Amino acid sequence: MSGNSFGKALVLTTFGESHGEAVGGVLDGFPSNIEIDLPFIQSELNRRRPGLDFFSSPRKEEDTLQILSGLYEGKTTGAPIAFLVFNRDQKPSDYDHISAAYRPSHADFTWQMKYGIRDPRGGGRSSARETIARVAGGAFAKILLGKKNIRVHAWISQIGPFQLAVDSADSQNLINDPSILDFLQQLKAEGDTTGGIISCTITGVPAGLGEPVFDKLQADLAKAMLSINAVKGFDYGSGFSGAAMKGSDHNDLFVNQDGHIRTRTNHSGGIQGGITNGEAICFRVAFKPVSTLMKEQETLNISGEAVTLEGKGRHDVCVVPRALPVVEAMAALVIADHSFGSCWERQ
Repeated sequence: MSGNSFGKALVLTTFGESHGEAVGGVLDGFPSNIEIDLPFIQSELNRRRPGLDFFSSPRKEEDTLQILSGLYEGKTTGAPIAFLVFNRDQKPSDYDHISAAYRPSHADFTWQMKYGIRDPRGGGRSSARETIARVAGGAFAKILLGKKNIRVHAWISQIGPFQLAVDSADSQNLINDPSILDFLQQLKAEGDTTGGIISCTITGVPAGLGEPVFDKLQADLAKAMLSINAVKGFDYGSGFSGAAMKGSDHNDLFVNQDGHIRTRTNHSGGIQGGITNGEAICFRVAFKPVSTLMKEQETLNISGEAVTLEGKGRHDVCVVPRALPVVEAMAALVIADHSFGSCWERQ
């Protein structure tokens, strides 16, 4: 099985299954002599931890990070940084009922077809629990980017049919809104789920990141985001709405602002020709509803026979709030990976 490593200069390799002993990763290519704030990295893991609210999985995990290598006296040595998180609250018996059946819209069928075997316990490697390693690796990348005052910030812009004002980055207002909470409560009572949209901005990025033709910055961001569980869409800048605009309205005109070349608008989302232009990078990520429902569904078993699948286990009603640190982590890894070129040393 390939496809478990991400990045070129800064490479994150992840391992582990949802109900295995542990999940973890190895971050290779990280610069030496960088002071690491371990409480910050743990705080990032805490943001995606299950059981924090009524609409997330009730699985109880502390998700305590253990560093195995690559640090000495609080600083990186340049060696691979290996880390892991043990799975403590395992209930593999919750998935006995799907060991011979395919959950609709889940990875059960495709994994069985590709590998001839699958781990039904929480989806195994296809579980969102795999994203723990992404968040840990991304937290290291955030520390590195912080040295250059580059900041990655994601927020919830939509849950189900409920949208947050375009100019607001306060996700807490969205998930604390009574109408949204009522909507999520109703879905939970019905055993159903919903999706949403996460918006993200990256500020402080210098002009010049990105490697055309096939390694354009937006292409790598798209791959990073679309590799996240349940993601079905990615756009940046004006995105799909730009298709309805006239070129005269869409073009970002250049202006001289106190001796610095800037753009008057940012429909380009901070990227032109696959290379950053120094403006904020702006993108959105769309998440589908969680596939595993706590209600009966008609499906097929591995023999092709029709069966009724009964909803069991511990699952999110909406994964979007817990996906915020995952989106930020993958964005940070992309920018840090691209920053190891000439632009990084030049700044």
